[in-house]
Amino acid sequence: MLITTPARTKHFAAMVLIGDGVMALIHPVADANAWKRGPKPWRNLMHGLSKRPNLTRAIGAAQIAAGIYWALKQQESD
Repeated sequence: MLITTPARTKHFAAMVLIGDGVMALIHPVADANAWKRGPKPWRNLMHGLSKRPNLTRAIGAAQIAAGIYWALKQQESD
């Protein structure tokens, strides 16, 4: 069983945001297609994003910024 702390969980979440954001910048269509599993409204959203690579890149950039901000804020509180 994996034992973790809230700080490690937040750190991991920030890493995921940053990593997925980078993937969206590098290859937006593949990134959107990778997330096409789930409920029908979610699949429809991902299908739409795969047809709008620039929007997917913009969302990716926002994810990177949010992940970095979250990591820095966490570091300040530690």
